[in-house]
Amino acid sequence: MKIITFFYHLLWGDLITLPLPGGSSVGLSLLVLILIPAGIYFTIRTRFLPFRLFPEMLKIATEKKNLSEKNSISGVQALIISTATRVGMGNLVGVVAAISAGGAGAVFWMWVTALLGSSTAFAEATLAQLYKEKDPLYGGFRGGPAYYIHHLFIKKDSKSRRSVIAALFAVSGLICWCGISQVIGNSVSSAFDNAFHIPPLFTTIILVLVAAVIVLRKNATVKVLDVIVPIMASLYFLFTIFIIVKNAGQLPSVFQRIFEEAFGLRQAVAGGFGAVLMNGAKRGLFSNEAGSGSAPCAAAAADISHPAKEGLLQAFGVFIDTIVICSCSAMIMLLAPAELTAGLAGMDLLQTAMKYHLGEFGVIFIAVILWLFSFSTFIGILFYARPNVAYLFGDNWLSQTLYKILALIMLFIGGLAAYTFVWDLGDIGVGLMTVFNMIALIPLSTQAIESLKDYEAKRKQNPSAHI
Repeated sequence: MKIITFFYHLLWGDLITLPLPGGSSVGLSLLVLILIPAGIYFTIRTRFLPFRLFPEMLKIATEKKNLSEKNSISGVQALIISTATRVGMGNLVGVVAAISAGGAGAVFWMWVTALLGSSTAFAEATLAQLYKEKDPLYGGFRGGPAYYIHHLFIKKDSKSRRSVIAALFAVSGLICWCGISQVIGNSVSSAFDNAFHIPPLFTTIILVLVAAVIVLRKNATVKVLDVIVPIMASLYFLFTIFIIVKNAGQLPSVFQRIFEEAFGLRQAVAGGFGAVLMNGAKRGLFSNEAGSGSAPCAAAAADISHPAKEGLLQAFGVFIDTIVICSCSAMIMLLAPAELTAGLAGMDLLQTAMKYHLGEFGVIFIAVILWLFSFSTFIGILFYARPNVAYLFGDNWLSQTLYKILALIMLFIGGLAAYTFVWDLGDIGVGLMTVFNMIALIPLSTQAIESLKDYEAKRKQNPSAHI
């Protein structure tokens, strides 16, 4: 616990404190100091890519598959895998945590981090494509930050098999995903207990057994996520639209509350502006994962015609995650009466809000959708783990299977006990991943920018061609 607390405060605690007019202050953590400036840097370097190339992102997302390697996945399938983990725990549990601790204003800062994070997501996904390699175990391709970090620090003629920084990234990722596995188990068992009064033990056993059947098979991951992710995201979005339309008269006051609390004009919690900004930024970064190096593990597996195309798809994934789905979760909570949700936190807050909007069906719906979100997240993070386990332990089925079993054990433990430090463990893992990823991402980013210029030049020469 002491080690976890130390690293948590190192990464997410107030590294520096800036005074603000009126006597208040804002504390900035190491991760915010790394990711927000990096997001601004990449946004400028890509000439405001999230806004300028949004139509191109939509166009690429609707292209037909054209695979060159057996057992490889398409760019859109890689997007679905990364979306499975983005549109998962961060969107439900993470948004609830942000609003519980930082008030409505945290939503605004989640939006800001998403817009900045889109450009960062482009850079890391494009690099993952540039440095991908063939996967001898699963077929197709593999890669991610561990692989482009390796190429930055280890020369081609070197006898070293691993880079220290790349290995540290891989270890941090495996720690992070074990922590998330516990959060998944705990959130699902709690939601089903609230909705159906099913004992956590039964819920957890079923969750682990179903997960084991899928993740212990060689290539079931992508097929399952291809079905689950579009269905769950569409259902959640449609029900949220229904709630928004039903409460349309409250929208102006909700947006007013978001913007007022975002800048501390109304003190949502003790600490005012600083708490609002930090909770929104932290949960926004955790939710969209831009810069953490998670999504590039899926992006590298894409069999796509140009590296920049996968970068644009992953930038689009950040938009889907935070601007669309996170906003859905926020609206469900903020359109419920404040006196009804006062003092509530976690899944109790979200389920109470849904009960207000949709009655008992709302509680059941959230429990089921959380199960789908969590389940897809678990499958997605084990896909992320593949190339990192291979980087650390080589190409063998033993190490791959042992990590999957470890993750299943963590899933089981999390379902039975509400460990208060599991969020901190996930935050530490994603924080360390981000630090190690950024060490390579900044110096290598020129290659991603050049790839974007090449793609845009080819698109300009022949707009109708399949590049």
